[in-house]
Amino acid sequence: MASHDQTRKAASGESSEAVSVASRLLDWYDAHHRDLPWRVAPKALAEGAKPDPYRVWLSEVMLQQTTVEAVKAYFRAFLEKWPDVRALAAAPAEDVMKAWAGLGYYSRARNLKACADLVAQRGVRFPDTEAGLRELPGIGAYTAAAISAIAFDRPAAVVDGNVERVVSRLNSIATPLSEAKPEIRALVERMVPTRRPGDFAQAMMDLGATICTPRRPRCMLCPLCADCSAIVSGDPERFPVRLPKDDKPLRRGAAFVAQRSDGAVLLRKRPEKGLLGGMTEVPTTAWSARVDGATTEAGAPFAADWRRAGRIAHVFTHFALELEVFHAHIKGDAPEGHFWSLAHEISGEALPTVMKKVIEAAIPGATKARRV
Repeated sequence: MASHDQTRKAASGESSEAVSVASRLLDWYDAHHRDLPWRVAPKALAEGAKPDPYRVWLSEVMLQQTTVEAVKAYFRAFLEKWPDVRALAAAPAEDVMKAWAGLGYYSRARNLKACADLVAQRGVRFPDTEAGLRELPGIGAYTAAAISAIAFDRPAAVVDGNVERVVSRLNSIATPLSEAKPEIRALVERMVPTRRPGDFAQAMMDLGATICTPRRPRCMLCPLCADCSAIVSGDPERFPVRLPKDDKPLRRGAAFVAQRSDGAVLLRKRPEKGLLGGMTEVPTTAWSARVDGATTEAGAPFAADWRRAGRIAHVFTHFALELEVFHAHIKGDAPEGHFWSLAHEISGEALPTVMKKVIEAAIPGATKARRV
């Protein structure tokens, strides 16, 4: 695609330096953008294609604290089940939680459903401004800026981890990242072009994800290498500067996998609020982010011939968890507050990753999809 007209700076108030950076970055993006299932490629945009705000919103919510590669399959599965916001709003909340299982940070799924419900009630149109988007459940400053820029091509400072790294290196920001965020945002605001701000936002993300990587950045391939002061310093990996991380506390507990003779597994639903809210689990002891739970069969919810089946480890955002896993074969009806999940249905339950690890420790292969 042709280079971008730099004469617009006089009318827009953009500096010649900012226009030059944006122009080179967009030229690079035109040639090297990632092919993502929720993205409209620059050539298609130039030919008149329009981004679907529903797809942009869905992808941005899924991408919060989750990698692109992990999101792709979930995104496609959601679209197959619920191709638009009206369909998602009509879906039972339990089905949405089941489809989300494994993506983590489950409050996102609850907010996703609440947001779809509200947008559908308002006429199935997403607001096209940052302020309007921030009124919706689960949409914060970053997500509002991203949707505004990518879906509606509005100038917005879209600052994720990739963008923070790029800008920190371009400017050799010595302030620790936790304190430098306002400075970084202000710098991005000055960089955003009036033309193609959505592509600019995605170009910055792609640059950080593919070229300006945390380790071994490929600086000689970077379209902005001539502007990068971190290259001059000879140590781009020094930026962004991070304070030493505190060790995560380790919590312990026990989990109990009760199995029926036909292979069904006893499950229960967690409370709607709190850690893993609304998700499905096997019975466990009362561990939390703040306290340990019992770690022996003495903490079982009912008497059975519990046999130790191993130990699993899982890391949450603010703490690490170790669970001793116990397994037993039992008969009869499910206790109050519990239900039996048939062997061929377990893979479709709203099980968070930690619970899949628990069940797999006791019954290898139980959470894998199978034919009836």
